[in-house]
This record gives sequence, structure tokens and C-alpha cells, in this order.
Amino acid sequence: MSPPVAIEQNEELQETILKLANLKPLGQFRSQTQIETGPQIEWLEKVPEPTRKRFEKYGIDLSKGYPIIPENKDIPKFVDEAFEIRNSEYPYIERGKNADPEKKALFGAAKEVIDLTKHIGTEIVGLQLSDLDDKQKDELALLVAERVVVFFRDQDLSPQKQLELGEYWGQVERHPQAPHVPLPKKEGESDDIAKGSGISVIWRHFFNDFYGIKPSFKKGGISSGWHTDLVHEFQPAGITHLHNDTIPATGGDTAWSSGYAAYDKLSPAFQKFLDGKKAVYISAHAYLDRENPLQGPQRIEREHPIIRTHPTTGWKSLFVNRAMTKSIVGLEPEESKLILEYLFQVFEKNLDIQVRFHWQPTKEGFGTSAIWDNRISQHFAIGDYEVEDLRHGTRVTSLAEVPYFDESSKSQREALGLSLD
Repeated sequence: MSPPVAIEQNEELQETILKLANLKPLGQFRSQTQIETGPQIEWLEKVPEPTRKRFEKYGIDLSKGYPIIPENKDIPKFVDEAFEIRNSEYPYIERGKNADPEKKALFGAAKEVIDLTKHIGTEIVGLQLSDLDDKQKDELALLVAERVVVFFRDQDLSPQKQLELGEYWGQVERHPQAPHVPLPKKEGESDDIAKGSGISVIWRHFFNDFYGIKPSFKKGGISSGWHTDLVHEFQPAGITHLHNDTIPATGGDTAWSSGYAAYDKLSPAFQKFLDGKKAVYISAHAYLDRENPLQGPQRIEREHPIIRTHPTTGWKSLFVNRAMTKSIVGLEPEESKLILEYLFQVFEKNLDIQVRFHWQPTKEGFGTSAIWDNRISQHFAIGDYEVEDLRHGTRVTSLAEVPYFDESSKSQREALGLSLD
């Protein structure tokens, strides 16, 4: 049993550590000594006009400030408390699993369906996401599972409807640190804005300034680099929906790469070696180790299969990304490093398994949506635009199942009866 003095000293130490942590949260990009959390009132005049019009049309109150940063006191400081935010299985329904394989309800309502490349990316023309019924939402989930990413231009879409779509496809991720959109309060709902609305803000102009990052043509933006969202979660991201309401006249494209096709790029012997292996995945945001706070920023770590089976298609997908895959379980560090570097390059260097999308709508005053499946993809925000070339979007991410590998599952090309050479 510890003596009373030791207990008292330990409590004092923990109290001091917490006070230090409360001075400044350890965000992914936070380099300033002081971070102003809560509503960002000084940014109201900088909100792009198309964004402002969209928010005003759908009753989003910006008068208190925009965007909303969770209050410092409500942001997790220690890696163990951040780890526990979602550390148990949450009920999940795979919406695309029982959809009509021919997608007659979805395709029948569209003017045109365009496959942008052979392996990845489809654009649907003449359909409003806000008008989809449940059958069409299921068929869209199936299409995303097959084509990895699906695009919709000329969308008149409220943030509320975007959130509603996300909630249909899974538990919406509410990030404890990310800037978010304020939503009108529902009846009986708490006033606590720190819980987040589930609608994250994607606004490079704000990020660069707020987090003290100098714009650089040579170094790229803070979101540059191939990555997959939220791989550290107990149930990582499934469908993500990014709606850009303010889009530069040129530039600001996004690229995606297919995990299905990346797996099919590997030799049969290499596939067999990787099947059933696990990797360690880390969070983008950093926290403190409660027991050793002086060792610096620590990431949430979680193990998942490096090859995962998609529950809708039953196809195998390579599930790694350079930004947040730390190591392969069971291998020596140098072995893991060499293998992961090769796997990263499969995604990054094979242009035939990628699609690059231009966001520009065809009608003034409308936005563009991209809906993709993080379980089977990586993406790269291309920062080829200047700060004055305004770009703003809202993102909703639905968490999916606990990742698994089914040894009886097939690769995409094998399942479709295509050549494996």
C-alpha cells in the first residue's frame, strides 16, 4: 500500500500535468502557443459568399462565430481518454448489402451515369442527393462500394441533409478537436457546442491562418499527401461525403486510389503473405501520455487487418496509407518499413488505379459532392490554388464495421472474372 505522502505527491503531479495540458491542446497542426477555441467570431467576414448564401438559405446561424472549435476544456488531453471515446462496438447496418444489384431506382432517376475510369470513379448527372429515398440511398451505397467514389455536380444541398445522409449510412463521427458547422438546436438538445455537429469544416484559408501554417507552393498544404480517414477508430470510417460549396475556377482537384485494384496489383505469393496479417494504425491528432507526459505527443494506436474484406462486395482490399499506417504486426521494424513503403507506392504510383476529379459545377450557385468509401481507398487533396482562390466544404463521415478479413473472399478481378495477369 502506498504511503499517504506518495499518494498526495502523485495527485499533485497529475494536477500539474493537467494544468499544463489545458494551456494548449496537442492538435495535429497546432503550432501556436495559444489557441482560441469556441466560435471564431473574427472569421465571419472571411466566410466565402457562396458558403454564406448556402448557410443562410438553410438556417445556419453564424452570428456567434464560424467555424466552431471545441472548447479547450472539452478536448481530450491524454491518449487514453481519446482512445476510449469510441472503444466498443456500435451497431452498424451495411446499407449496400441488400440493394438492387442493377440499381434501377438510382440509375432510373439520373440523366446520365458516367464511369470516369476503368477501375474507379463514377459521376451521376441530373440527380439531387437531397431527393434520394431509402432505396436509392442503399443503391448508392452499393455503387460506392463497387466504384470506390461517386460524384454529383450542381447540388443544392443543406448541411442538415448532408448530415441526415451520413446518419443513414452509419454512426456519424463527431471529432473532439475538428472545426465544425453550428446546427440549429433540436428540441431537448444540449447547448454544449463542444460535442460537435458531425459536420466538419474543410477550409484551407482558415486552417493555414488559425493553426499558424504559412502557405507554401514548395511544401504543399496541410492536407496534401495520400491518406485514409480515421483508421485509428475501433470502427474506422466507411462512407465519407464531402460537399464543396465554394470552388476555385481552376485547381483544387482531389485524387482517389482504389484499394481493390492495389491488392490486385500484387503477386499471388505476396497476396498470400499479406492475407491475415495486421498493421498498427495511428490517429492524425496527438495527445499526451498520462504516465509520461514529457515524452511528447502520442497518437492513438489500433490494430486492424492489412487486407480487409468489404462486407457488401466481398472483395479484398489493401488497407494501408502512408500518413497513418505505422507498422506491420509480427515483423521486424526494418522488414515492416520496407514492405509498407512498397505498398504505399502501389497506391501512389499506379495512375491506372486512380481518378482525379475537377470539382467545378456546371451551374453557378451550386456545389459539388464526392462520396467515397474509406475502407477501399486513399485520397489526396491537390493544393494547386492560392489562398485568394477560395475553397470551402463541409464533410460528414459515417463509421462502418469492425474491420475483418475473410479468407474465403476474392479479389475484385477474380470476382469479376477478369485476367489476374
